[in-house]
Amino acid sequence: MIRLFYDSDCELDYNLAKQYGIDGEEHLIKMPYIIKNEQHLCELITEEMSKSFFEEVKAGNMPSTAALNAQEYINKLEPYFANGDEMLYVAFSSAMSGTFNNLNMALKELEAKYPKAKFVRYDTKAISMSAGLAVIIAKQLIDQGKSMEEIVAELDKVVPYINCSIIADDLMYLKRGGRLTALKALLGTMLQLKPIIKLTSGGTLIPTTNVAGRNKALMTVMKETAEQAKDLDKYPIIIMNGDCDQDTERVCQKLGSMMPDATILPLFVGPIIGAHCGPGTLAIIYVGEARPAPIND
Repeated sequence: MIRLFYDSDCELDYNLAKQYGIDGEEHLIKMPYIIKNEQHLCELITEEMSKSFFEEVKAGNMPSTAALNAQEYINKLEPYFANGDEMLYVAFSSAMSGTFNNLNMALKELEAKYPKAKFVRYDTKAISMSAGLAVIIAKQLIDQGKSMEEIVAELDKVVPYINCSIIADDLMYLKRGGRLTALKALLGTMLQLKPIIKLTSGGTLIPTTNVAGRNKALMTVMKETAEQAKDLDKYPIIIMNGDCDQDTERVCQKLGSMMPDATILPLFVGPIIGAHCGPGTLAIIYVGEARPAPIND
């Protein structure tokens, strides 16, 4: 049996992870975040965790994130390397963090020490549940008895088409966290608008359509989702709620009427992604057309 790993940046909900049998400590690589000068390791996401985190942020406690060091990766993975296991790590985008440099250092040491083990990191080039959806697909394929090569081939068929459209209430969070460097040239006049931020094929975020006001931005993304989403019998439409309950409920109801055959799945933004997008963020994730290409800053 292939050992499956994923990280906190995939924002898997606790109940969803439990549904697929991947809620155990052995699966989750917990990423660190800092708030009120205290470091925490992010667990599986719950509504209570999300709401508590954003209350702290709105109270003026600015969060940040950090990378795991190489030794922490070794501590997590070495028991499985020592056992000679076959391991698959479905990871968030390598374009968004330096933590994978530390992982590579750890893997170099572990692979030299345990040459019989097999470790594959699958880069989803995604964040939040656009990466989490890939984790679920991988788990389903593992349960079907697919080989590592078959799983990677199947992920390659779906992952490039997992789209994520983000409407952030305060763009400064994305700029401050370095998650949206293209905004450096667009701050100023653009701050009076609501850019729709999209995940690219390269695993980065880019601002796309600029619309006047949040309601119009939400309607634009919903219309685009209804027009482009595919394979509704296989994949849900996921709504990520970053401290915007009313908008999330409204979007779920509207999309449900626009797409009666779709499964609409509302979930919560956790501390890792929340540290970079801030309160009031809403994202819609779906399988549809190929993601847009990256742009130069």
